[in-house]
Amino acid sequence: MDGEFKFHEGVGLVIRAYAFGMIADLWGDAPYSEALKAEEGAEFFKPVYDSQKDIYTGILADLENANTLLSQDQNSYENIVPSQDVLYKGDVSKWRKFANSLALRYYMRLSAKDPGTAKDGINKIASDPAKYPLITNADDDANVAFIGTSPSDSWDSNTVFDTSESGRYNRKKLCSTLVEVLQALNDPRLGVWANKIEIPLVLEPSWADDRDEIINGKRHIAQNIVDEYQAAWGVGIDYDQEYVGIPPAVFSASQYNLNPNLDQGRLNPHASQLNDIYKETAGELLLMRMMSASEVHFILSEAALYGWGQGTPEAHYAAGIQQSMNAWGVGDAFDDYIGGAPYSGIESIIEQKWIASWTAAAESWFDYRRTGLPDLKTGESAIRKALPLRFYYHFDQEISLNTENANAAIDKLEPTQFIGTDSDNSPWSKSWLLQGTGLPY
Repeated sequence: MDGEFKFHEGVGLVIRAYAFGMIADLWGDAPYSEALKAEEGAEFFKPVYDSQKDIYTGILADLENANTLLSQDQNSYENIVPSQDVLYKGDVSKWRKFANSLALRYYMRLSAKDPGTAKDGINKIASDPAKYPLITNADDDANVAFIGTSPSDSWDSNTVFDTSESGRYNRKKLCSTLVEVLQALNDPRLGVWANKIEIPLVLEPSWADDRDEIINGKRHIAQNIVDEYQAAWGVGIDYDQEYVGIPPAVFSASQYNLNPNLDQGRLNPHASQLNDIYKETAGELLLMRMMSASEVHFILSEAALYGWGQGTPEAHYAAGIQQSMNAWGVGDAFDDYIGGAPYSGIESIIEQKWIASWTAAAESWFDYRRTGLPDLKTGESAIRKALPLRFYYHFDQEISLNTENANAAIDKLEPTQFIGTDSDNSPWSKSWLLQGTGLPY
């Protein structure tokens, strides 16, 4: 059977790298070299926690090996069943691009901690596109579609299997941090991701005391009612006529913007809900987004800014925006958009990458940790005055089951001034990747 499953081996290495990379990103040190070996004997029931550094080194080696395994012509591989491949339907070339794009992600992940390794790795990949092809077009994005036939295989906020008024669709609200940036840029993606508010608010003149009525689809409200509401709930009022996001970690989120339904699990007619597409179980835009051409171009833009890789930061920046817009079906708006969102250094790269990371897992958080960008702020009800940096090791799931190794990993974490009364096993402690970088704080 040797040689008959090179495609499967290559794909397996890519998925392994993706999974363990995510684990290292979220927690830090974690079982890796001794993970997934319980069937080999009791000595692996309590695997060691490999260092975050060693996990990154291992996944980059796996991705290099995957690139080699997936480098042959499509017809050279045997035993490929396209229907079994939910990502690329057995297309070897696309899996190869995914492998190298994922490696590019992790080299950039190391940019603040180990810039020498990051530079060498990015230069290696970017300077030889024949040997290291990348995802540069949205048609090759690594996305997995939902089947949409049951709660377990459908989009999370769908209203088909969750019909409760307090269901996930109504509970999910857009954050004002993102909404206001998209509005300032006149970004067409906002309309793809969000509905306009159902009933805009209109503030009446000061003399119109006690007025509160719907006129032509708008709620006209008197200043004295606004003042009383704000005093009672401690929330501001947003009179935007199209899109309203809820501020991050606001104390009275369910009461925000004069919501007549004082329950966050209910529709707020004065705040933006997700677009109606997110009520469906599946759809062409409802995808698990693992890696995109947009992300690749933004990585290459940042690399070019540092003098690494190929091309100019401006060109890759523009391509990143174009490919994100293509992925969301608004590519024709690019020419009108780019003039209002010009390249202006690292802040612009990370801001646009943050926007393009909508529904792309935690990538924007990982970028924030290593760059401090965008300049995100905590809200009034946040328990700390800084964003967290990692997941903590859970007692029931990790510490109690593998105490010695978990505690050894905790001992290597670096507490910050924001851990408060936590132990070092805190979301505000730094793993190896951030130690010594001064980032993001």
